[in-house]
Amino acid sequence: MSLQERTEAVPEAAAPANGKAGLALLVIAAAQLMLVLDNTIVAVALPSMQSALGLSEANLGWIVTAYALAFGGLLLAGGRAGDLFGRRRVFRIGLVLFAAASVVGGLASSGELLIAARILQGMGAAIAAPTALSLLASTFPAGPARNKALGVYGAMGGLGSVVGLLLGGALTEYLSWRWVMYVNVPIAVLVLLGTGVLVEGGRERGKLDVPGALTATLGFGSLVYAITRAGESGIGDSVTLISLAVAVVLIAAFVVIQRSSSNPMVPAAVVGDKSRAAANTIMFLVGAGMLATFYFLTLYMQLVKGYEPMVTGLAYLPFAVGIGIAAGGVGPQLLAKLPERTIVALGLVIGTAGMVWFSFLAPGQNALFALLPAQLVSGFGLGLVFVTVTIASVRGVAPQDTGIASGLVNTSQQIGGAIGLAVLAATASVITENELPGNAQEALTSGYSYGFLLGGALYLVALVVALASLSKAAPQPQQPGEHAPVAF
Repeated sequence: MSLQERTEAVPEAAAPANGKAGLALLVIAAAQLMLVLDNTIVAVALPSMQSALGLSEANLGWIVTAYALAFGGLLLAGGRAGDLFGRRRVFRIGLVLFAAASVVGGLASSGELLIAARILQGMGAAIAAPTALSLLASTFPAGPARNKALGVYGAMGGLGSVVGLLLGGALTEYLSWRWVMYVNVPIAVLVLLGTGVLVEGGRERGKLDVPGALTATLGFGSLVYAITRAGESGIGDSVTLISLAVAVVLIAAFVVIQRSSSNPMVPAAVVGDKSRAAANTIMFLVGAGMLATFYFLTLYMQLVKGYEPMVTGLAYLPFAVGIGIAAGGVGPQLLAKLPERTIVALGLVIGTAGMVWFSFLAPGQNALFALLPAQLVSGFGLGLVFVTVTIASVRGVAPQDTGIASGLVNTSQQIGGAIGLAVLAATASVITENELPGNAQEALTSGYSYGFLLGGALYLVALVVALASLSKAAPQPQQPGEHAPVAF
């Protein structure tokens, strides 16, 4: 069946009434925030988890790695499942699995059980995250209404990591590490109660590409594991090399299967568009730089400045404010006036400037000189990028393929974050070791500074990609009869 035939066979669902549009967006945004923040919410709780459960250093790292493996490995399969079996139905299944896993994690009496719960959380997130974005595309009509909604969704992608650090610090310090698990349950329940206002959208007629789903899941899972292992044991580690080889073979097999399958998991039309490919590449590069930035800033604040977990979380507020202003307000307004390429380029230039500003951090420095203002600048730039790249990644996709398109952009961010963190953290560590013996705090800060500059270099590469490949078409004005942008 051709793309045109498939598009005609599965029409896009009508948008909800204006009165329900705000609630629909709130439901989707809350789900995205919950799923993304679990990438970082456990970070500041790790020492407490280790002490309570008697975890070894190796198993402690698996609390973070297990979630990333399941999340990154299953995103494509989760997105395609929504297209085939109904996005709202699959979204609900993902939320239930995520909430149940959170309860198990909070009750865990051993490190092994907690790691298993984190794997299940990642599976739930991989099912729910891409279907959330595709539900948004089904719920809001193309144009300014969808741009506004995608702006809020994009903001959640950036804010989630920051909110995770803030919330993790507060819950760990004032309640218990177990609450970084339990906090997901009431959010998930409220989101489930609100899913009735979401528009189901069209469903593709076809079968699940089982060989493609298996090779993609295992291939990307092996890649995330190899990257994480390399950060811990080095690129020359035998397990790292074997995992990397397995990932290459499986991902190559996935590509071959997609080209020969009559029902590919990733239709050619989804990956064949130049602007969409550029959007995924940019998200990969920005994800790489951003996650490493959080890693360096957290270590700087706790190891160099001696901040407590709660203070560390509060210190991230300027980053959250910057992303919120850009993605929730300024970005959608600019999209009505400027081409996508221009906005992404502007955001990357501002984001790069913020990374350079971070490189001036020093051990005894006042936070108002670089730490806080640089976060505001960097957050604002990345907010512009998130909203615009999110829109570009699903623009022009057939309604029944929005799930897999959103799975691709989420996968790009997850894989990019894993690679960026491993490479930049290893580089910073080498620089720190070369400056020792000496002042330990100065050596650590020096390593972080070079890490920030390398992250800025990734943003510059993304800038080149944006200028070369993103659409430079003029913005489309709102058409008569379209919903007005959702107001908050």
